[in-house]
Amino acid sequence: MQLGMIGLGRMGANMVRRLIKQGHECVVYDANPKAVEALVADGAIGAVSTEDFARKLQKPRNAWVMVPAAITDKVIGDLAGFLDADDTIIDGGNSYFRDDRRRAASLKTHGIHYVDAGTSGGVWGLERGYCLMIGGDKVAVERLDPVFKSLAPGKGEIEPTPGREKLGGTAEEGYLHCGPPGAGHFVKMVHNGIEYGIMAAFGEGFDILANANVSLRPKDHDAETAPSMSDDYVYDLNLADVSEGKRRELVALGSGGGGFCTKRDPGRVFRSRLRFRRGALDYHGRHRRGSGLRCAQRCPVCPLQITQRTHHGRKSLLGDAVSIWRPHRTTHRRIITTFANPSHHGKTRTWKGPRSSH
Repeated sequence: MQLGMIGLGRMGANMVRRLIKQGHECVVYDANPKAVEALVADGAIGAVSTEDFARKLQKPRNAWVMVPAAITDKVIGDLAGFLDADDTIIDGGNSYFRDDRRRAASLKTHGIHYVDAGTSGGVWGLERGYCLMIGGDKVAVERLDPVFKSLAPGKGEIEPTPGREKLGGTAEEGYLHCGPPGAGHFVKMVHNGIEYGIMAAFGEGFDILANANVSLRPKDHDAETAPSMSDDYVYDLNLADVSEGKRRELVALGSGGGGFCTKRDPGRVFRSRLRFRRGALDYHGRHRRGSGLRCAQRCPVCPLQITQRTHHGRKSLLGDAVSIWRPHRTTHRRIITTFANPSHHGKTRTWKGPRSSH
């Protein structure tokens, strides 16, 4: 299948390479001619302008836009002027879902399809694949299925979710038609929020560990500093070893034997596969004590405390909603690896969190 790609940054360029490797023809354009030249060397068809890009695409054209959200409207507006009815524009950036609805309605008056494709995978997607959360009309989405299937990670060796074999669909392949225009980027918006919350929790947890020696530090005696709540925090922890042990545990629980975290790159990135099961989150003493310790260090611990307060005794419905993300092997990039890197041993790295106006 033929696909055009505008925007050849780290993600756009690797998506093109992945498609070419799987037999698709790609027409590419970028404001940076060197980016175009690099992909032409990899087998793509280069274009020198938006008009030339549209001319080299076969009808009905399929043009994927992979640019920063701030310039997406301009790029789509310029591109639409060279397209015809029944052509399709796919926005794979991080657009706001309300903008998707507006663009879809505007392009529909010219007979042009608009598809929003929340794309998750980052610079690692070339090898792993990209999880795709897709919004748009059924005709355009079904037409693009070969492209989505090639970009997605596929089922791989991940254990199937019990019962999903009866449901069918593409979620287990790592891509999903979520609904009408805007639905894809809406799901991606929440997807990002989940990941950032998890990464913040890791960051706060390691901040607790980094400050476990707070009782050993010189005390500030002034009117502005509250006295320490305890003198029990006397541990100078080796964060590199603590984080490596945790990383190994999660990889062992989730990778099964092959996986992305192989012997050749054990410290390059912290990777894990999270299996969410329906059920109440564990509300055990260690969680309460952990957030209490954070208070003793006189530092906020938002995700940990919020989790403790809001999820005790409540049912988690994540197991019903995240099948599309399971093939993506949720990645908490750099969080643990930062501490696992021996070059950081002995250095105190404190995440101060967001500033508060209160």
